[in-house]
Amino acid sequence: MIINIPYWSKVVKNILYVALLVVGLYLALKLSIFYMPFLVAFIISLIIEPLIKCIMRKTNLTRRTSSIIIFIIVTIIIVGILSWIIITLFSESSSLLQGLNDYVDKASIQIRGFIEQFHFDKIKLSSEILTIVQESSGDFLQTVSNWLKNALNSLINVVTKIPEIAICVGITILALYFICVDKIYILDQIEYHLPKVWVKRLTNHLKDLIQTLGGYLKAEATLILVSFVISLVGLYVLFFLKFNVPYPLLMALFIGFVDALPILGSGTVMVPWAIISGLNGDLSLGIAIITLFIIMSIVRQFLEPKLVSKNIGVHPIFTLIAMYTGFKITGIIGLLLGPIVLIIIKNIFANLIDKGVFKTIFDRR
Repeated sequence: MIINIPYWSKVVKNILYVALLVVGLYLALKLSIFYMPFLVAFIISLIIEPLIKCIMRKTNLTRRTSSIIIFIIVTIIIVGILSWIIITLFSESSSLLQGLNDYVDKASIQIRGFIEQFHFDKIKLSSEILTIVQESSGDFLQTVSNWLKNALNSLINVVTKIPEIAICVGITILALYFICVDKIYILDQIEYHLPKVWVKRLTNHLKDLIQTLGGYLKAEATLILVSFVISLVGLYVLFFLKFNVPYPLLMALFIGFVDALPILGSGTVMVPWAIISGLNGDLSLGIAIITLFIIMSIVRQFLEPKLVSKNIGVHPIFTLIAMYTGFKITGIIGLLLGPIVLIIIKNIFANLIDKGVFKTIFDRR
């Protein structure tokens, strides 16, 4: 048997190339988590860069002066919002944690009442099956309760770590200052210390990545922020009007989180909430929640075509697989990270994907 050495050398080379890129992507993700304050500062710098350039154009100020002005404004806004969020989250999380058992008991009673009212005799279900249904519903509620307790305890533990949060926020603010003020110097240093071939390839990849992933994230972040602000304002209005909305900030954050997930949306939370409220006799709250959801949907549908193109070249089934994979690896946060990593992988392996991954690796031509 004659072994085609040139062919198998090419195959091994392609496999090693893909393996190195995957390892590099994994290390990049690990480093991005480790150096999160600097990554956050970099992302914020990209967001406020147009404002810096706008001030430079309209006032003829130097980049340093323009950067300092925008930096001061952004820092005041960030510190103010963070302080309010930490205080409110701690208060609402502690209150919800204390009353969680009561909510679970009420939900259990309602489910039992629904089972008793439903005419199961018409579909001829045995008493054993009814018992299993009741026990399963109780186990489900207990599982949800335990998950909520763990989530709230984790949230309270994070909020109570004020020194660590202060250090991370301080480092992020300092990093943001240096990135904004000395951007040109930093870029020159990176270009000076890296080989020209690396700089060229890195620049091309970063440009493509910023155009695809950066544009997508910026647009989605804008839409999510709009949904969060509308839900927050709407829920606080309902709260002050004495509707049964005891935890407006927590609910707004939860709605914003679900709205951030591809395929799903804010309706996944708000429509069931409105239906349950109506079934429980609080019809006015159900109507108010549905009205708020309609307002959010109209605003989102108006802004979405202007901000983001839905055609990012990734089929929903692959997005769903990425969400599930992220969830299994890193938990709830993986639902957000999975699609983002998918877009990064698609960008890095664009040539392989366009030509066919296995066809490119094992093609005999």
